[in-house]
Amino acid sequence: MKAGTNMTIAGKIVYVLLLLTITMVMRSAGNNSSVLVMTVGNSSVLTCPLKGNITMLRWTITPKAGGLCTLVYRVDMNMTHRTTCSDNINWTFRAGLPPALEIRQVGIAQEGNYSCEFSSTEGNFHKMYHLTVLAPPRLSLSCDEQGSPVCEAAAGKPPAQLLWVPERSSTADEKCHDNGTVTVLSKFTACSTNVTNVTTCIVSHPAGNWSQTIACCPSEKINTNVFLYACSITCVLMIITLLAVIYYFKLHSDRSCHKTKPPEIAPIHSQQDDTMEVEPYTTYVQKENVIYNSVSDLTVGQNLPQNLCPGT
Repeated sequence: MKAGTNMTIAGKIVYVLLLLTITMVMRSAGNNSSVLVMTVGNSSVLTCPLKGNITMLRWTITPKAGGLCTLVYRVDMNMTHRTTCSDNINWTFRAGLPPALEIRQVGIAQEGNYSCEFSSTEGNFHKMYHLTVLAPPRLSLSCDEQGSPVCEAAAGKPPAQLLWVPERSSTADEKCHDNGTVTVLSKFTACSTNVTNVTTCIVSHPAGNWSQTIACCPSEKINTNVFLYACSITCVLMIITLLAVIYYFKLHSDRSCHKTKPPEIAPIHSQQDDTMEVEPYTTYVQKENVIYNSVSDLTVGQNLPQNLCPGT
């Protein structure tokens, strides 16, 4: 409510300053100065208060944007001349009267001073117009991600005033453009998030007044955001848990594979095995000795030479 009140006060200040500026300009120029207010896209015809029989008519235009424009009409030669003027500014001819200046579909670029000078049999005269161009803003009303109504009055000149019904706290931002227009953006702060909020945005501007109504559902949007947030957290936790399990099993398997092998036990060489290996040789020697002794006894018994064997 406070923000809406501040906007109303600011709008009134702008209007007062505009009126004071117009008044000061009119006083400085005297009675020969007039203020002309036009809306973008409209057309108008400017005339001079002619006196007597004119011989020459001249318009000098000094716009806020662009160069100087001049249009000259010579009565004696019935000739017109123009320099560096836009296409929507030209002469318009009337039956039995000198030509007048016509502005077709005025734009912001045509805002400025329009000076008329003419010479007649009664002398030289001068007339000044101060043209102010109004640009009506483009109204748009929508709901943001949090379910709050957002009202925008785009490219208005002067800046528009935005009011909410019902009146609640709101924030307004202004963005100035290079062509002199201003976009006003206001966000309505809803009081309840459990019910549908039906709000109306009212745009007040010198070129006219407009309004739009919208119904936003903050609860649905908030619940949706909470649900998406919970799903995201759950997915992240599941992924972390899965990675922890995989890491645990991998670490456990690596430890099992890297266990040290038990040392190989060298075979015990027992004395019994040595005895078993020696016994065949001993038995063989014993047998040889027995045979040798038998042969010796037989030789001695037969008185044979020891180097001869029986039957050989």
